[in-house]
Amino acid sequence: MRMLAITALVLAFAQPFIPVDKVKDMNSGSRISVYVDNSFSMQAESGKGTLLDEARDKALDVASAYKSSDLFQLLTNDFEGRHQRFVSRDEFVNLVEDIRVSPVVKTFEDVIARQGEVFSENTKEGKTSYFISDFQKSSLGRLEAASDTTLSQYLIPLQAVNSNNLYIDSCWFQSPVQQIGQHVRLKARVKNSSDIDYEKIAVKLEVNGKQKALASLDIARQSASIAELPFTNNEIGIQEAVVSISDYPISFDDRLYFSWNVASQIKVLCINQTNENIFIDAVLGNDSAFLLNNVAVSQIDYSSFSQYRFIVLNELQNISTGLATEVKSFVEEGGNILVLPGANADIKSYKEMLVSMRCNYYQPMDTGNMKVSYINLDHPLYDDVFDEIPENIDLPMVFKRFPLTRQTRSRQEVLLRMQDGTAFLNVQYVGAGKVYLSSVPFETVFSNFPHHAIFVPTLYKMAVSSLLSEKLYFVIGEKELVSIRQANLKGDNVLRIKQASSDFEFIPGQLRVGGHVDLNMQNQITKAGNYLLFSGDKALRAIAFNYDRSESKMQFYMPDELSEMIENGDMENIRVLDAGNRFFTKKVRELSQGIRLWRWFVVFALMFLAIEILMLRRRG
Repeated sequence: MRMLAITALVLAFAQPFIPVDKVKDMNSGSRISVYVDNSFSMQAESGKGTLLDEARDKALDVASAYKSSDLFQLLTNDFEGRHQRFVSRDEFVNLVEDIRVSPVVKTFEDVIARQGEVFSENTKEGKTSYFISDFQKSSLGRLEAASDTTLSQYLIPLQAVNSNNLYIDSCWFQSPVQQIGQHVRLKARVKNSSDIDYEKIAVKLEVNGKQKALASLDIARQSASIAELPFTNNEIGIQEAVVSISDYPISFDDRLYFSWNVASQIKVLCINQTNENIFIDAVLGNDSAFLLNNVAVSQIDYSSFSQYRFIVLNELQNISTGLATEVKSFVEEGGNILVLPGANADIKSYKEMLVSMRCNYYQPMDTGNMKVSYINLDHPLYDDVFDEIPENIDLPMVFKRFPLTRQTRSRQEVLLRMQDGTAFLNVQYVGAGKVYLSSVPFETVFSNFPHHAIFVPTLYKMAVSSLLSEKLYFVIGEKELVSIRQANLKGDNVLRIKQASSDFEFIPGQLRVGGHVDLNMQNQITKAGNYLLFSGDKALRAIAFNYDRSESKMQFYMPDELSEMIENGDMENIRVLDAGNRFFTKKVRELSQGIRLWRWFVVFALMFLAIEILMLRRRG
């Protein structure tokens, strides 16, 4: 018995173990990388607070299961610089305690690639990675094994006890152009990513800090409803707004920020051959919403084109090369033009200008009488023009015209069509702008269009739609350039972005292209809200940023689904660990160190000694 006891003690001090799941090189010092998902969906409730609280605890449990001599790397969605190296266990614990929720989303492939960069510097065996997450379907990406076959990967899925979520998905105006005094309707789509129905959900709209509208919605489970929020544009200039709901505990997506600009006047330039057009003056010159400037073709100031959004080429006899070049540049940069051919027009010069923009062009004059037979009521130009459309609508009569060609390669839409199928009025999309082509000048000898009821809304909506329809908001993290037109930067002047509600300010990356500037946020903006763009001390416009809504969809992979994906993908180095197991830490310790047997040999040694004592007593 004494010999057995001594043998057991010797074996106990040797610390034998049974390897579990490819445990390798236990005494050489392991390298462990732990990813903690700190995206917004981790705000969901769990049995220990939020999922992020539970994820922190699991990361600490993993660290405690390893030896103090092992080294650890922490990764979160932020991919911070301080997380790009292996640290001691004590330093790892401090890093874990500092983890906060983040708007950044990273896929499984992103995390594996970043872990691979750090592990590539370590040629030893004993490399292990842990992926602690709720495994949200919308952001997980593709599950795949690391290319390093010596790396063991473990997935630790966390499950929320309450993953119900309401969120504002998007918003838009029914009318793309906003004017002072205009009664507008904002629409907001609210989605229900829950398995329960909601009733009477309040949706609130605030503009410039003041409540403007309130709506109530009923939303069925796993569906969406649209709230309509009507209000009036009572102020000119920059408008900063937010539409919001109240929802707990996931609240990052309860507010959607957006912004727009209400112009005081729309500047219109009319380039005339000789005389001004009385019909254009009557519609645009007598309306306070427009600032109409008539100029003779011989007195054009090309440098002033950037001040206008709408230019009318009124009955010019000839299109010079210089004018054609400037008009093309104006349209490509986002301007709109209306071309009205002159009675004695040199259609060859018109053709050269229009062909350079890939537009249809004019053919020789046709003096036959013909009626307009079709109006494109589906086009935004005629939206809200008719309260009720007559069955036999009366359309203009044409006495003579310059027929337009029909090129299939051009991006165009017919607005008014003749009986022979040719366009009376069409719109073509060139670059960021539009070219409206009329087959007649606005003269009664060519048609009765200037006296027709459709004339005023047509010309009016052309001018109004020339206002730039800028994006209401952008998404944080998306690699999208913010294009600023008419910035008019000179010299070394740069644009700055500032948030009025805080001291946050920075200079974005800037690329000047023609008459506009492309801004690259370079991941500087991490908080949703409305921001102001400054040139010097002047605020040019507001730019709204919102969090990515992909995290709002509360759909997750269950542990058995992950196991099935791993099995079907033949990923031998990946295993799923049950985070709910009360022996979780023990399980991780066994994975890292094997099943330790020294305690058993100590018990055996004590047992053998006890048997020896009993034998001696019985012998005595």
